[in-house]
Amino acid sequence: MGKRKSAWRIWAKALGQKDGKDDREADIIAGIRTLIFISYLVTNVAIVANAVRHWNDGVNRNVVTGTQPTQRVSNVSGTASQR
Repeated sequence: MGKRKSAWRIWAKALGQKDGKDDREADIIAGIRTLIFISYLVTNVAIVANAVRHWNDGVNRNVVTGTQPTQRVSNVSGTASQR
């Protein structure tokens, strides 16, 4: 048995129990499970990358730029609020 076939056998077993009537059908099922796993992996990488990219958006921008917050007067209540 070649290395590739052995690696595929181990990967297919890692995906779950062997399903199918014969080896060919079991390989097709393992291939479908592999595609599902890859889609989950890509989705999770995209979610984590987006979270990391936007980690501190809008937080403490005044500290970074050194500017003072502007005062805005609300028309409804007449109170000042920081922007």
